Amino acid sequence: MSDLPNCPKCNSEYTYEVGALFTCPECAYEWSTSAPVPEKARIWKDANGNILQDGDSVTVIKDLKVKGSSSMLKGGTKVRNIRLIEGDHDIDCKIDGFGPMQLKSEFVKKA
Repeated sequence: MSDLPNCPKCNSEYTYEVGALFTCPECAYEWSTSAPVPEKARIWKDANGNILQDGDSVTVIKDLKVKGSSSMLKGGTKVRNIRLIEGDHDIDCKIDGFGPMQLKSEFVKKA
């Protein structure tokens, strides 16, 4: 097991040393142990572990009940131009036929 520190930005355990700096291969962040640690930025990941960003397109992976409606959001529904937000439901989007909605990132995969 390595005694190198985890990345302070994305918490990756796969860091390595380059001279006097530590480098993260996942987010390309470089830091030294004497430099102040930056504030942790939240990283959103889909059901497969892919990193999500604002404007991505995602696909719903399973049928989801829509609160306040008798219909369901079917698995395989493609959602375009998502916006990532803080909270339990961390994807804000507009779905054709349903309107504005919030989804959990654990129920989508990057398209």
